[in-house]
Amino acid sequence: MRTPGGLTALLLGAVLLGGCSTAVEPPATAPAAVSAPSGFYVDPASEAAAQVTRWEAEGRTDDAELIRRISDQPFPLWATGDTEQVRVEVADYVERAEAADARPLLVAYNIPHRDCGSFSAGGAGDGDSYLEWVDLLADTIRDSDATVVLEPDAVPHELSGCVDGALRDERYELLGSAIDTLKDAGATVYLDAGNPGFISDVDALAEALRRSGIDRADGFSLNVANFRSTEVNVEFGTELSERLDGARFVVDTSRNGAGAPPQGDIDGAPSFCNPPDRALGAAPTLDAGHPLVDALLWVKRPGESDGACRAGEPEAGQWYPDYALGLAERAS
Repeated sequence: MRTPGGLTALLLGAVLLGGCSTAVEPPATAPAAVSAPSGFYVDPASEAAAQVTRWEAEGRTDDAELIRRISDQPFPLWATGDTEQVRVEVADYVERAEAADARPLLVAYNIPHRDCGSFSAGGAGDGDSYLEWVDLLADTIRDSDATVVLEPDAVPHELSGCVDGALRDERYELLGSAIDTLKDAGATVYLDAGNPGFISDVDALAEALRRSGIDRADGFSLNVANFRSTEVNVEFGTELSERLDGARFVVDTSRNGAGAPPQGDIDGAPSFCNPPDRALGAAPTLDAGHPLVDALLWVKRPGESDGACRAGEPEAGQWYPDYALGLAERAS
């Protein structure tokens, strides 16, 4: 059996937040310090926090208070760009988290042929470039006690047919190398395993995770940027864990409060892309109430678009205030 992952070994203490961000202009008055029981960094200069400030200034105080349901929670920095993004944005984020005595939470999302050309297409140009990028990321977060969710959907895409042959074999090696490099830097690493509606064959998924180095990671992640309920994910994750010698896992609950949307297209776009009538899920916690689940996390940054799926919707990763407001309004 595997020993418990790094998250479950944390002391559940409050941490003070502070600092400012280069990505979003900070408010004129520094936000008051708040506690984060999970121990992860809550960025006081996130897009959600900036939206609170704007709507308060416009007199939309009720809407601003709803968006606080997002801005007051920890969610990760997505490392998705070239090495310059790591040098500047990731370094700044880690520095601010450390100054707040909080744990950095990141998503590494730069695998070659990322998202198989869909709404989040991109990634490193080739395998060598990716390994150089991972080296820099590891050096930037070294000894910061960071947690990294590694390459959402990269392993499921190995099985979906869009990454096959030599590219698939290379991806196995790249993900394994990334795990080793990030672990060497002291990070807690969860290799992404998709969601229960993506690859339902747990035996095939377990084998792909093994070939991608899961045995050297702290576990796997489920439901990143998806909407399936926590109960469904825990059931699926438990089945997958049984095939991986008891591997532990984390679940993204950022937008699963209303469960999965109907299958098929919605208003001419895939149902996984900014589906209507969704809600925020359970707040991030290290006390998930299940022996195999290290944490419930908000891995997808709620309120950011899944892509320009329909007319007027922002590009993937861009702040989408109307969608964010809907998520918060429908949260229980």
